[in-house]
Amino acid sequence: MTADHVFAALASPARRELLRLLLDEGAQPAGRLAERFDMSRPSVSEHLKVLRDAGLVAETRKGRERHYRLEAAPLLEIRDWLTPYERFWREKLAGLTTLLDEMEEDGASGDAT
Repeated sequence: MTADHVFAALASPARRELLRLLLDEGAQPAGRLAERFDMSRPSVSEHLKVLRDAGLVAETRKGRERHYRLEAAPLLEIRDWLTPYERFWREKLAGLTTLLDEMEEDGASGDAT
């Protein structure tokens, strides 16, 4: 899948919550996941399908149940795409910290006179 598919899948708060549940609690059947949401089971299943199509979850069948587990590999591509922006904001925040420290020093020396 492309990063566009992953971003589209992550755009939904319900899908992000499904990923969080799978991360925190491990693989689960679709029915158990659906119980956690105030929406119909078919709606949850549709969200799971979008996540599966984006490569963010894997599905296995156990009898009549479908079990889902997190597949985090596509998130690595997103992380790599976001890294330059993280560096950009880290540098901007460091510059702001420096500026505030300088302003505080100037203010402290101005108070002493």
